[in-house]
Amino acid sequence: MRFGPICALLIAAVSLMACGLPRGAALSSEILREKDAKEPTFSVIGVSRSNMDQLAKWPRTGGGGGHGWIGAKAGPASSAIRSGDTVNVVIWDSQENSLLAAGGQKTVSLAPTQVSATGTIFVPYLGEVVVNGLTPDAARAEIQKALEPIAASAQVQLSVEPGARNTVDLVSGVGKPGSYPMPDRNFSILSLLAQGGGIAPTLKNPLVRLIRDGKTYEIRANRLLSDASKNTTLRGGDKVIVRADDRYFTALGATGTESLVYFDQDHITALEAMSLVGGINDTRANPKGVLILREYPVRALRADGIKGPVMKQVVFTFDLTTADGLFAARNFQVNPDDSVLATESPLATANTVFGLARSVVGLNNSL
Repeated sequence: MRFGPICALLIAAVSLMACGLPRGAALSSEILREKDAKEPTFSVIGVSRSNMDQLAKWPRTGGGGGHGWIGAKAGPASSAIRSGDTVNVVIWDSQENSLLAAGGQKTVSLAPTQVSATGTIFVPYLGEVVVNGLTPDAARAEIQKALEPIAASAQVQLSVEPGARNTVDLVSGVGKPGSYPMPDRNFSILSLLAQGGGIAPTLKNPLVRLIRDGKTYEIRANRLLSDASKNTTLRGGDKVIVRADDRYFTALGATGTESLVYFDQDHITALEAMSLVGGINDTRANPKGVLILREYPVRALRADGIKGPVMKQVVFTFDLTTADGLFAARNFQVNPDDSVLATESPLATANTVFGLARSVVGLNNSL
């Protein structure tokens, strides 16, 4: 019996079956074939040093982060009275026929008074006295001076209980969340975090978020703790939230891992993303076919494709076998919610076919 023709038939059959063999990733050509269609549904952009500056100007996607961060700026080492604060006034008057104190008494304690929306408090015989923006000492002196025409020897004591505009809220991510009064206008965010028991050690890659006047500012906790210039001064009404960084990108294909990869720093480049996922598989991956898949909102689209993409869905391609591609990957920013895909090398499929063919030849020789 002749086995040569049988062996040839078996090898041909193996080659046909290889097209349907399971693989860990798609081929680059399989994903990008639509770019040559008459009406493609996504854009394909090869990233190089020549278009890096243009792509860097495109809108960010994936959310995360606020409006940068406010640098440290020292404020006065004294508090200021604001609307909503409660002012306590005690007047000492030694006159025999005092208009303020009852007979035989030397002091009169006025009922606690909340500073009005217009920044005033009511004092008997004086009417409305403006205290908004004054320090407690300055407000005390203002009231005492106004009393001189009716009580020349009167002396005033004044204390303030901070209201909402003189407190800051430490919302979450610390040992003791709550509202904290500002002892002075030099109250910093690190002082607030210390009063709140510090950042919870269970938070992964914590971020510190500051909400002020309808805007959100954000900084990574390790930057805040290591750089004194980031220790911003707080204002009354500020809200501070400490939370884990929930930004991530998806790693797929012939990489060292296939999973959600969380950001461990403010910005991650394509080359750093490859490092975070354990690199690309030496025997399977196509270093010329590293792809980043991204979706843009409709408002980011631009007809000219210069300041933004033409289509919502964009595939960025990288060739890591050239210096130009490596430098491009080193500077290209991965956005939250991106998908980083290392495509399969055609050689991996070929090696599979050759391996199966060798097995068939070995079986033929045995027979």
